[in-house]
Amino acid sequence: MIFKFLKSIFLFIFLVLMACKPEKIKIGYLMDDFSSERWYRDKDLFIEKAQNLGCEVLVDSAMGNSRKQLEQAKSMLDKGVDVLVVVPADNMKAAEIVDLAHSKKVPVISYDRLINNCDLDYYISFENSTVGELMANYLSKRCPVGKYAIISGPPSDYNSFFLKYGQLGVLQPLIEKGDISIVFDSNVKEWNSAEGYRLAKSALKANHDLDAILAANDVLADGAIRALNEEGLAGKVLVSGQDAETVAIRNIIAGVQTMTVYKPIEAIAFAAANAAFRLARKEPLPDANDYINNGKKMAPSILLESMVVNKDNINMRVIADSYLKEHNLKP
Repeated sequence: MIFKFLKSIFLFIFLVLMACKPEKIKIGYLMDDFSSERWYRDKDLFIEKAQNLGCEVLVDSAMGNSRKQLEQAKSMLDKGVDVLVVVPADNMKAAEIVDLAHSKKVPVISYDRLINNCDLDYYISFENSTVGELMANYLSKRCPVGKYAIISGPPSDYNSFFLKYGQLGVLQPLIEKGDISIVFDSNVKEWNSAEGYRLAKSALKANHDLDAILAANDVLADGAIRALNEEGLAGKVLVSGQDAETVAIRNIIAGVQTMTVYKPIEAIAFAAANAAFRLARKEPLPDANDYINNGKKMAPSILLESMVVNKDNINMRVIADSYLKEHNLKP
């Protein structure tokens, strides 16, 4: 009799404890696409950090389609995610994702690309105008007088605006002095090498005596370098980039890309995973000390630092991030 009574008590306690056991935090991670190597690294590092915090991560990629990304957001919200982390396929259209998430009381973090015209909860990225400044500073010091082409990212990515803002902030005084002239200035349709090649060919057709190409990232830079190579100009025209991708490291070592901007992907992936974890637990984000105007509000932001990588400091920066070791490259 006593045994049965104790068994009932233990069973009751077990059921109570199971009922009180908190459910695992579920994070939805919506990506634009995998057009460049860095996005695979972002995904893997984000998942690693989130899982270490005890979270479950649902991942999907829109392959550049903003309507598809909205449908993916709906699906994740139906599955009960506690937080959405979004790399927007389109900075304006992704506002619908934020509105939808808020209707279900789910906060949204905009990852590396700002979502505009919405009541965004948080933005986590790098100082993208500073990235543009680093590019323009480095190239203008190497070539203070000459003809420049600017190949910017797609207008659907608001980082394209920040990058160019930073670039022109550096170049404008030199333009006004007449030392530098911008002879070509255009946006790509998508972040891919073919677009960088296409615009570089157009720039070279009109200006075979180019001195520098401000390419907005390493993928576009690689396309521009292919166009330069066809004209026998690879290594003679300065070329910028960003992300420190494997292709950029190879190009810098080969002497055909001048520099790239190193952005520690581990830092942004870990910051975003930690922020999502804290938001799900309704905890404050003490590191969100900056604010970015997204057209509707000053969105609280965590903005990380980046730095120039060139042939002289590749070992120090890139080995530290495992690129040379991972890809078996030797400077």
